[in-house]
Amino acid sequence: MTNPFAAISSPLQRLGIALSLALVTAVPGAAMAQSTPDNDLPVAEIQAFSEVFERIKRAYVEDVDDATLLKNAMRGMLSELDPHSAYLDSDAYENLRETTQGEFGGIGIEVGMQDGQLVVITPIDDTPAKRAGLQARDTILRINETPTDRMTLQDAVDMMRGEPGTDIQITVVSAGGGTPRTVTLVREIIRTESVKSEILAPGYGYLRVSQFQSRTGQQVLDALDDLHEDGPLSGLILDLRNNPGGVLQSAVDVADAFLSSGLIVYTEGRLPDSQMSFSATPRTAEPNVPLVVLINGGSASAAEIVAGALQDQRRAVVMGTESFGKGSVQQIMPLGNGEGLKLTTALYFTPNGHSIQAQGVQPDVEVVRGRLEVAESSGLRVRESDLAGHLGDEEEEASGASSARLAEDYQLGEALNLLKALNVIGARY
Repeated sequence: MTNPFAAISSPLQRLGIALSLALVTAVPGAAMAQSTPDNDLPVAEIQAFSEVFERIKRAYVEDVDDATLLKNAMRGMLSELDPHSAYLDSDAYENLRETTQGEFGGIGIEVGMQDGQLVVITPIDDTPAKRAGLQARDTILRINETPTDRMTLQDAVDMMRGEPGTDIQITVVSAGGGTPRTVTLVREIIRTESVKSEILAPGYGYLRVSQFQSRTGQQVLDALDDLHEDGPLSGLILDLRNNPGGVLQSAVDVADAFLSSGLIVYTEGRLPDSQMSFSATPRTAEPNVPLVVLINGGSASAAEIVAGALQDQRRAVVMGTESFGKGSVQQIMPLGNGEGLKLTTALYFTPNGHSIQAQGVQPDVEVVRGRLEVAESSGLRVRESDLAGHLGDEEEEASGASSARLAEDYQLGEALNLLKALNVIGARY
């Protein structure tokens, strides 16, 4: 058999031949099959790739080894597909595992690429990013002194993570425009507790899910048990605002906690194993309690699955603002060299067949973010509770913190008002 490389003197030319042969062998029977649109090989593009490779090797200002160039090419192939596909080296894979488990070093922010810009999907609760006031849809212009306009998503994540106690500067501009601002953050160990709960008012519970990690479904069930220790619930608020998503199965488990039957979500893709469907099980933690789900522009991915399922099943009233609109599923594919791919393999759909990708979940009741304040000139009457030394009731101290939160969080206050109204209507009708 003739060696196809025998007459080729340039190693870069040999690379082009090798790529061509690899693509041919990847298509069964391609060498003997007639040319069709399905198995035609882009010979001109392969030759152009080989030429670019050779030009870089010969003329780039610094010497770059072949392995680095090829890995950069693979990163480019994936990053140009969509904002969520990526090539994962061993460090990136470990970072992804740490995030899923709920502990990593950094500033506590979920980011993505949108129209070539690095944008905030959401800051994570109780982290440096959240405390600094970063908001969903903020655009990150610089990390330290490095502009982000030509930075890959993985490079940005790597730069923001680091040793606890070290400083990092982030320059951002808000989604509505305005003057960019630079904030200095101190990295810390980010231990994300994905579920929190409390009683906002007698009989009305609050359940906050900040991320969907591997144990979030069980944590939600445990939190519901804790809420019931104070007696039966008359209503529940499920807060998914600024929740960037996470593990698909955990989203299904959380939705299943409130549904006793019916479809939760289904996915569609090219591979057989990307065609999936998830339905509720009869065993349900809270099948009947009135439910309001809070969402906003930082609610993404798995959070949108939960909100969309409860909305389509008419199990909950969805309140807030339009969600982020990430309706794609990424699959982690290991490679033989110990690294891997994060590849978008499917889109997911709500029970009614609604695709969330680039559209988001529309709230049933739109309530924008804000806070309640009473003007000093309002002339409101002074109440007994405003007088120094007044006699208090037993519940006053316990409800003080919740009242302050409701005054600060207009959306949360309106959700509680809606739950109370639903109970009044139910009692009458």
